[in-house]
Amino acid sequence: MLILGIDTSCDDTSAAVVRNGREIVSNIVSSQTEIHQKYGGIVPELASRRHSEMIWPVVQEALSSAGIGLSDLTAIAVCHGPGLIGSLLIGCGFAKAVSFARSIPLVAVNHLEGHVFAAFLEDPAPEFPFLALIVSGGHTSLYLVESFGSYLELGRTRDDAAGEAFDKVSKLLGMSYPGGPIIDRLAREGNPKAFDLPRAYLPESFDFSFSGIKTAVRNQIQKTVNKDKEPLSEAFRRDIAASFQAAVVDVLVRKVQWAMDQKGIRRIVLSGGVAANSELRARMQQMASEHDAELYMPSIRLCADNAAMIAAAGYHHYLAGERAAISLNAKAYLPLGRAEAGKETTAC
Repeated sequence: MLILGIDTSCDDTSAAVVRNGREIVSNIVSSQTEIHQKYGGIVPELASRRHSEMIWPVVQEALSSAGIGLSDLTAIAVCHGPGLIGSLLIGCGFAKAVSFARSIPLVAVNHLEGHVFAAFLEDPAPEFPFLALIVSGGHTSLYLVESFGSYLELGRTRDDAAGEAFDKVSKLLGMSYPGGPIIDRLAREGNPKAFDLPRAYLPESFDFSFSGIKTAVRNQIQKTVNKDKEPLSEAFRRDIAASFQAAVVDVLVRKVQWAMDQKGIRRIVLSGGVAANSELRARMQQMASEHDAELYMPSIRLCADNAAMIAAAGYHHYLAGERAAISLNAKAYLPLGRAEAGKETTAC
């Protein structure tokens, strides 16, 4: 089965062809980083306009790279949420038009579900059940994945997503966007113990909170600026970046460890854009080794938003007989699965 995946959930326009839910035949991503860089973050209107310009060329390149045409497709899988509503509308509208015009079955995929199934695009693939930590610019969520289509949300961020905190701290330091790679690079040469930044462990739940650490970084920067009366030094930037990154990673790793122990599950999937962070990958590997757990982390190229992961999840929806109607609409807010007993899923 050849599934064409389409993802326009945020600022990257992506199309991919995946065979049998596992083999990437092509995976094309058109980045908008240069467009949004000068604004210090994503401008939704600019993102949707660029998607409308790039969606057909990107799909054409994905099909050409795979050596196939539309008539060879088994189905089209499109991300319909969560994400930026204007961006999602471009992908959904395009996918529905092609599906209707060429009578190709259409399946709808949750973006978060796509991140979970990114781990199935490489060997070895995880077996069910497993814990999935999705960490990105828009999401920080921990799930118990019991089987395909059965997702139990254990915890989520109560405020900023981890990736959002990285971007904001980079901006506070006078650095560029996106902040994740910049903080990661600076932290490699900094002292992670230089500043005692808070860790919001929230031990009563598996939820996350990163707004406090962002505020602590801002206060430390302001204190340093007022004291030295000079621009921030590179040494300071390196040390605050390393201290900030260590605090965020400590919380993420500790939460997964707690969930692993409480649920008795020794399989972990780490995915999402922040899963490309070198310190997080190293610390998760260390924790998994110490607790005799299996860790599955997609390659860096599959951590960021991409259509291959949408196609991988879409393959399972197609096998389950699910089809999206022509009335399919984009949804900026779209929870994945169900919440743990006694807890509401109010943010995504």
